[in-house]
Amino acid sequence: MSAQRLQALIDTPGTVEDALALFDALDPVDPEAMLGDWDGGLVPTGNPGEGMLDKLRWQGKAFRDHDDVDPMVCLDESGERAASDVMGAATLRRVEYRGVSTATMVYDRHPVFDHFRRVDEDTVMGVMDRKGEDAPLVFFLRRR
Repeated sequence: MSAQRLQALIDTPGTVEDALALFDALDPVDPEAMLGDWDGGLVPTGNPGEGMLDKLRWQGKAFRDHDDVDPMVCLDESGERAASDVMGAATLRRVEYRGVSTATMVYDRHPVFDHFRRVDEDTVMGVMDRKGEDAPLVFFLRRR
């Protein structure tokens, strides 16, 4: 059911409130479950960051260890997946967000947190919470 609700949000752009309603209904994610390589995509809500990720050709994230995370895996000039240094590196921690303690990626050089909730065994929904922004950027990750 959650996977269908996520797909509906991906297919039909909605509001941040619609996306957060689904996010809040999902279970937390243990940081260990995030280890590995993930393909990513946007849940369109009109956030200005969506255009930036498209321009960067963002493809996902790579979690090698709790202290070794590539938050921005993008397509390079040859069309291959590669870590981008646009946002630097990150760490993986458990952080409380919207009343739930869940796996969260913390950017090393920026006041940005990506909080994750479980859609199914191989899919998570993410909310990028950036200090100073009115609304979060919403995305999803699927295990490679």
